[in-house]
Amino acid sequence: MGNASSARHAAGPPRGILRRGQPGGKNEHERILPSPALAPFVAHFWSVRWALEAPVVVETLPHPSVHVVLEEHGRRRRAEVAGVGTGRFVRQLAGEGHVFGIKFRPGAFRVLLGAPMTNLTDRVVPIGEVLGREGKRMARAVFSAAELEAKIAIAESFLERCLSPLPLEIERVRDLVERMATDRSLLRVEQAASALDVDLRTLQRRFRQYVGVSPKSVILRYRLHEAAERLKAPKPPSLAVLAAELGYADQAHFAREFKTVVGRTPRRFVAMEGDGASKK
Repeated sequence: MGNASSARHAAGPPRGILRRGQPGGKNEHERILPSPALAPFVAHFWSVRWALEAPVVVETLPHPSVHVVLEEHGRRRRAEVAGVGTGRFVRQLAGEGHVFGIKFRPGAFRVLLGAPMTNLTDRVVPIGEVLGREGKRMARAVFSAAELEAKIAIAESFLERCLSPLPLEIERVRDLVERMATDRSLLRVEQAASALDVDLRTLQRRFRQYVGVSPKSVILRYRLHEAAERLKAPKPPSLAVLAAELGYADQAHFAREFKTVVGRTPRRFVAMEGDGASKK
């Protein structure tokens, strides 16, 4: 792989944000695309820096991706690998802190783990447990770097040394998962299997191996990403119309799934968004 380019480009806006607090103080979030050499593996690098007057709660429905997370909060540091979660992520931010992260594209972390991705599902483990001494050395160097550009350069240098080309089978699963995020024709597991040109059992096995969660759960997650974005609009659609457009049999089924994963009903979600907007 070649050297990382010095030209940096911002990634697109995030999806899956369920609640973003309105803090007093500073809260900066940057998302930077990787070098072309790492683009098959890394979705983006990200940085969150905060200095808050009062604690705030952040709530997301994460993508089916692995993250390397390097956090500094006060005098404490942690360097971890977060596997794909099956539920929403809730975090309270307080005081001052900074997190630098590497978001991998779906399935791409498999070449580093060297084991089925289900081994990391719903787990957060110390970086050394997965990436060894070199991973811990990279983390220390990132913590020592003051600027985001330098942190990214250190991370890219490490990844370029240890990553090997993705097998075609993983590439195809990666591309299918990312297609699920936007292709509204992929609303059933059978449609996903057809898109990959495999039977259902093979599809399930490849998702366990390379993604860490089932194809059904990925489809559900992206349905709910879309639902949350639509419900946050100034004029959200009716729940019946939204349920139909997302492929649900009826509004009740949609409302049950939304509450199970998001933690509140669609109507309550809309009401809370309205309350937040009125306070901005």
